[in-house]
Amino acid sequence: MYGWIWRHLPGNAWVKALLSLVLAVTVVYVLFQYVFPWAEPLLPFNDVTVDNQ
Repeated sequence: MYGWIWRHLPGNAWVKALLSLVLAVTVVYVLFQYVFPWAEPLLPFNDVTVDNQ
């Protein structure tokens, strides 16, 4: 997958590296701003099985 992305980015190695960094930051931003908040109520993180005894 990473090789495919690298081959399809325009420019020389420096431009590709910069575009790869921008792409990675964009993916992380979208995950934290939209995907994780949407999925958080669906995940069982707050379903604890230990009682306060």
